[in-house]
Amino acid sequence: MLPMTEPSRLARWERRTQGPLLLLAVLFAIAYAVPIVVPHPSDAVKAACHVVNWTVWGAFALDYVVRLVIATDRKRFVREHPLALLAVVLPLLQPLRLLKLVSMLLLAGQRARMATQVRLTTYVAGSCLGLLVFGSLAVLEVERDEEGATIRTLGDAVWWAFTTMTTVGYGDMAPTTGAGRALAIGLMLSGIALLGVVTANIAAWFISQFEQDDAEERRQTAAILELTEEVRSLRAQVARLSGTKEAPAAADAPSAATSAALPAPSGPASGA
Repeated sequence: MLPMTEPSRLARWERRTQGPLLLLAVLFAIAYAVPIVVPHPSDAVKAACHVVNWTVWGAFALDYVVRLVIATDRKRFVREHPLALLAVVLPLLQPLRLLKLVSMLLLAGQRARMATQVRLTTYVAGSCLGLLVFGSLAVLEVERDEEGATIRTLGDAVWWAFTTMTTVGYGDMAPTTGAGRALAIGLMLSGIALLGVVTANIAAWFISQFEQDDAEERRQTAAILELTEEVRSLRAQVARLSGTKEAPAAADAPSAATSAALPAPSGPASGA
């Protein structure tokens, strides 16, 4: 038996771990949101969520290390997966805040894009929704306890994140901290990129629909032309068959007339 090649081993590992890692990403999202959404959570809840966050990050980091070990050309693997490496390294740069959030978004996005069943539209829509939700939670975490902050509730944070992502920016709410402004910059850039992809995807969908309609019309036209040719061929065959049947009848008519003009042969009695 031939030894298993590196691409097949890597593909099998990614296929087997894709589902569990995406579930862990959802678990991370819940653990990240609970201390922010729940008013005045207990120390036990905070500690549990903290443990879940780091455990999930460790699972993603272990997945990256295993894929790196499986790859025969490790330098090429690192070059082709820069976001995955950045996502693994970022949380180690504490005490910078929100790095685990950025890390998990990058890692979950990398694994989701490997899923063949996840279409581009679903991925982009999920990215927009995730960016909106986590951007809201992140800015609420860093802004609500600051003096003079205008973002103090989850509703305020969602409204601000939505207007920021769409680059509308009414100005009624704005972050006042450095971390909040950094989040605003990230949301602006990400929103422009994702909305551009959404617009392009919608346009491509309409174009594909028009192309399908044109292809269907061409197919129907070709079928009609083919049917017309078949009708013509059948008419030609009928005409030929009709001509061959009438020709022998016309040829037999003169011989019948000639036979009628000749005198009838006399019998033996007349000779007598």
